[in-house]
Amino acid sequence: MQDFNQRSLELHEKYHGKLEIKSKFPLESQDDLSTAYTPGVAEISRVIGQDKSLVKKYTIKKNMVAIVSDGSAILGLGNLGPEAALPVMEGKAILFKEFANVDAFPICLDTQDAEEIIKTVKYLAPVFGGINLEDISAPRCFEIENRLKAELNIPVFHDDQHGTAVVVLAGLINALQLKNTNKEEMKVVMNGAGAAGVAVTKLLLKYGFKNIIICDSKGIIFKDRENLTPVKQELTQITNLENKQGGLAEAMAGADIFIGVSVADLVTEEMVKSMNERPVIFAMANPNPEIMPDKAKNAGVFIIATGRSDFPNQVNNVLAFPGIFRGALDNNVSQITDEMKISAAEALAGYVTDLNVDKILPSPLDKGVASVIAEVIR
Repeated sequence: MQDFNQRSLELHEKYHGKLEIKSKFPLESQDDLSTAYTPGVAEISRVIGQDKSLVKKYTIKKNMVAIVSDGSAILGLGNLGPEAALPVMEGKAILFKEFANVDAFPICLDTQDAEEIIKTVKYLAPVFGGINLEDISAPRCFEIENRLKAELNIPVFHDDQHGTAVVVLAGLINALQLKNTNKEEMKVVMNGAGAAGVAVTKLLLKYGFKNIIICDSKGIIFKDRENLTPVKQELTQITNLENKQGGLAEAMAGADIFIGVSVADLVTEEMVKSMNERPVIFAMANPNPEIMPDKAKNAGVFIIATGRSDFPNQVNNVLAFPGIFRGALDNNVSQITDEMKISAAEALAGYVTDLNVDKILPSPLDKGVASVIAEVIR
């Protein structure tokens, strides 16, 4: 088996990162130079100065997304700061380009103050056609996204939240089709109440799931539990309608679906066996899931999905964000709504033609996915 850690270090050292800037114009003559830069470029500035809406017609803004991070929640590594966030944001940028021909640039900020991040992104916004927030820890990520959505006229999308939610919903749509059951009847357990857990929960409720219990590191989130954050207090009003209490084992007993966006090895075979018949498990902790697929299958799971590429049913955000931004940029969308996210999930689910328990989502390498999703972002 390849040592991808060592290989990645060697490649990044060899190329000094993954991105470069290239001109779209040839600069082979004096006329080329005069057209691309002075004196010709002055005319572009003049017309944009008279009508700022023309900036998308004449500049990179039409197809350029800022990937903004403060490095406070990098992958599963935690708060490592902006320098450590840079290689991840570079990687995100090449995914944008490869899968949806969206130009993107990493913006890693040396502050973790929400107000400073909001202010900085607003200052940068004239250059970009969209903002993709990435690896910003909860609960600050909620405030930052909500403020920027309200104060900017370009789409703002926190991929850790909404990209995850779209792909999870798509997978569940197909899982329920294979189970031949209705979403309204499903008892869902969400383990993890950070950015992804909150967003997935809210999108599932918007889609029509009725019965969801959320657990954090202290167990089930229920009304009147002490020391709940405002976000978790809000969740008590829309989840756990029976006000169940206890730990993860109590939550999973009698459940139909488990979704994990937490940490490795939390779910035991006994917990899986305590679920209803033909349970569905999305164990998405990285790099190691809440339960490994072989253990889940030994316990009788019907469908198991993880975040890993070495098992079937990989839940990978690259299935969502390139197409969502492609559609938003092409169709001059200023706000990415819940309805658009649901449409994206339905389009992603419908893209799978050879549906089976080991194929509820397309391959993350399928280059046809982005255009199908872009079509519904209007």
